[in-house]
Order: sequence, then structure tokens, then C-alpha cells
Amino acid sequence: MSEPSGGAQARPTPDPVADPGAERVAAELSAVVGRLLRRLRSSSADSLLTPSQRSVLARLQDDGPATTAALARAELVRPQSMRLTLGALESQGFVTRAPDPEDGRKSVVSVTERGTATLAGVRAAKRSWLAEAIAGELDGAERRALAEATELIARLVDE
Repeated sequence: MSEPSGGAQARPTPDPVADPGAERVAAELSAVVGRLLRRLRSSSADSLLTPSQRSVLARLQDDGPATTAALARAELVRPQSMRLTLGALESQGFVTRAPDPEDGRKSVVSVTERGTATLAGVRAAKRSWLAEAIAGELDGAERRALAEATELIARLVDE
């Protein structure tokens, strides 16, 4: 191999066809997605919602009303923790409780109009930050590549 001027050895050009291996891609994707999620959370930091409150509010918005126990199972937390989260959301006027029509001893939690508006604001702030980052950092070819990668990631998580 010949040396470029200046005496430094040339670095080999990465082979774009080489398979990087599932383990390596998994590790890198996991790290990048974690950083992306942290950036998205920080883009809507002024919403006054904790990550767990945002998650519960989004679940109620997307999946509809639910009992405390069902939310705790879905969010993988103890019912006591869910009661605290719901209490905070209720005190801010983001959720409301009503008697469960199937079991009067239980209550069903629903998102209020204020909760819907707050969640819409959080989601809009996240999308806005991400759209600005994509527009400012990526050219057309890179945006197309990102769109293709997004489809692949969706395929992984939707199975």
C-alpha cells in the first residue's frame, strides 16, 4: 500500500456492502435511539410532565380509558406507583375518573380536554425539534436514507 504525502498511512475505505453484523447494529441502534429519546424529552421539557406522566397520558389518549390496574400492567409499574402518577395527572386536570360500568368498586381513568391539549403540545414540540434537526443537518439523499431506515425500524418494532 502506498503512503499519501505527509507520511501518514491511508485508512481503508469502508466496504458499503459488508454486513456489519446484527449484534453491532443492535448495540449502535440502541445507543442512538436512547440519545434520540433523551433529546426528544428535553425538547418538550416545559410541559411540566414527568416522563412517566407523559407515557400514561399518551397511553390513555391512544388506547382509551383504562383502570389503574390495567395502566399499571401496561406501563410495567406497581399499582401504587400508578396511583401516584394518576393522582398527579388528576390534580393538574389532565385526567378524570369515573365509576367502572362493569365493576362499581373500580374507576376508569380518561384524558380530559386539557390533557389532550397538553399532550398535543408535547408531541408538537418533539416533532418540531426533530423536523428542524432533519432539515438543518441532512440533505435530500440523507433524508431519503433516513426515511428508509425509519421503515425498517418500524418493521422491527411492529412485529
